[in-house]
Amino acid sequence: MVKQIVELFGVNTERTDVDWNQIVADQHCPFLDKVCYKVRKSDSGKSIGSCTVSFGRPEPKPIMICPARLVEGGQIFTDCLHLLTLHEPGNELHLVPEVGIPGGSVDFFLISVKAGKVVDFVGIELQTLDTTGTVWPARQRLLNDFGITEADQIIEDKSYAMNWKMTSKTILVQMHHKAETFEALNRKLVLVVEDRLLNYMKGEFRFEHTHKPASLTDSVQFHAYGVGDDSAALKLTLVERISTDADGVSQSLGMQAESRVELDAIVAALQARISDLTRFQPVGAAPTATVADAFGSAASDFDD
Repeated sequence: MVKQIVELFGVNTERTDVDWNQIVADQHCPFLDKVCYKVRKSDSGKSIGSCTVSFGRPEPKPIMICPARLVEGGQIFTDCLHLLTLHEPGNELHLVPEVGIPGGSVDFFLISVKAGKVVDFVGIELQTLDTTGTVWPARQRLLNDFGITEADQIIEDKSYAMNWKMTSKTILVQMHHKAETFEALNRKLVLVVEDRLLNYMKGEFRFEHTHKPASLTDSVQFHAYGVGDDSAALKLTLVERISTDADGVSQSLGMQAESRVELDAIVAALQARISDLTRFQPVGAAPTATVADAFGSAASDFDD
């Protein structure tokens, strides 16, 4: 029977060659190289650790519920390098989290810097599925199966589901608010999502106008990833890339895009944030402090 929790603290729950007592005690997130930032409201010292769960019929499949899961090895950032059309050999690459622009903040900016000056950038948004109900009982049942008992452990027969509609609409509205800003600046905005979430969006919203394969001329890029379920180490894999423009995002929602900003304003915001600490690392390197810090701290609140 497929376990409901597929990954706990970044480890495939089918593995029997690891010390689960130690993994649960350490509460370590291997993707951010720090303690899992998703903690319980009732106990800020206890991390939830549920990265990927199984869901679907007739055969449940892995689906990511934590955005930190997407930064494995920095692959999603490397997969955006080709969108830095003004980048040249010799330029430095920087990764800056949480930069505010009209319409909200952008999760990450991948930046090309020459002689200390910003010459190009790509905005990168991350979105995994939200759940309805709580995953916590499934986590506790898993620990019970592993023979692990926590002080406040209560085994409940409660289930969870995926909030497909609200997750999809929320992120598309957010993209709608930012898309014209990037298009007006002749820059790219990338949405990194689960492949199953993108497939849902295609079925529920208007996506017939998008380009597949993705076109470099489009300002809005969708990068869809999945995690395979046939190996001990679940691996993040790029499944599909499609693209559209600001009007295309509006068409998807039946809305009209708005909000513009001067290029100088965004460049100034990025310029103030770049430093030695934001230097982008290649695929496979340990996550930089800026990547890890972008996913909160022990003060974060989560229900499940």
